[in-house]
Amino acid sequence: MAQKSRKILTAGGTVLCAALIGFLMQQNAAREARQMAPRQSVVQQAVQQPETAIAPEDHAVTRAVGLSLAAASIEMNQPVRLPALALEQASPFLVKGEVLPETPPDPSEPRLGCAVQAVAVPAPMASARLSVSAPCYGNQRVSVHHSGLIFTDTTDDAGNLAVNVPAMSASAVFVVAFQNGRGTVAVTEIEDFDQVARVAIQWSGAPGFQLHAREFGASYGEPGHVWADGDAGGQGQVTRLGQPDSFAPQLAEIYSFPVSDSDRSGSIALSIEAEVTARNCGRDISAQSLELRGDGSLATHDLVFSMPDCSAAGDFLVLNNLVEDLKIAAK
Repeated sequence: MAQKSRKILTAGGTVLCAALIGFLMQQNAAREARQMAPRQSVVQQAVQQPETAIAPEDHAVTRAVGLSLAAASIEMNQPVRLPALALEQASPFLVKGEVLPETPPDPSEPRLGCAVQAVAVPAPMASARLSVSAPCYGNQRVSVHHSGLIFTDTTDDAGNLAVNVPAMSASAVFVVAFQNGRGTVAVTEIEDFDQVARVAIQWSGAPGFQLHAREFGASYGEPGHVWADGDAGGQGQVTRLGQPDSFAPQLAEIYSFPVSDSDRSGSIALSIEAEVTARNCGRDISAQSLELRGDGSLATHDLVFSMPDCSAAGDFLVLNNLVEDLKIAAK
């Protein structure tokens, strides 16, 4: 009996403990649920109230009053075709019969038909006829170089130049050059080169030198006195080269005597005269002489002259012994 009572007490204690454990678990679950539930914030945030209330009537139409819908008209005017314009009417820049002006050419740029050409052919008295053709260089200054001889000339309106040049070598080479560097070369053979004696003087600047030859004892103004502006006549001749009116001219005078045609023996006195001008008075002026002798040799000499003061303007300074006299033997 006692043993049965202990079993009842044990079972009752077990039930009581289980009930108590269940109660405690329910209480803990409720407490955790309360802790996890969000709490209402006790801090209130201030919100700025708008100064004026915006009435919905000011910005929205809540109802349509007195409006009626009408169907859009589908009638459209037909497009009007403009009259066709003639070609001359279509351009706002040209008038009928007018043409646009041509663009000015650049003289430094080569163009078709602008080649510089030169031809040299033999001429009397051991000279060469030099012809220059430069269609794009009308009225232009041109320099001619030949065996130490230098002179400048001017082409005509069409760019042409023709001049007789006393040859200073049997194989005459002429270099033609314009101011922009364009030019050409002409060559010819002078067959009678050894039949002429020749003396030249050349200088730069304004004209002022004159080459005088007095053949076989002739005096000034008599037959045999030969110079560029003289008309007394003689066997020889003086050729003047260069255009004195051009920019920075280079000028030359050449005396030629046909030794093969002379029937007299003797000497030809040569002198150089310089005019005293306002541009050269009281100054040293320079020139150059070229002497071609019978053996074909060419001698060159630099010359310097001291001109008188300007009180002698208009006078001529006679310069003797600057070039050697020519010795001529009869043939």
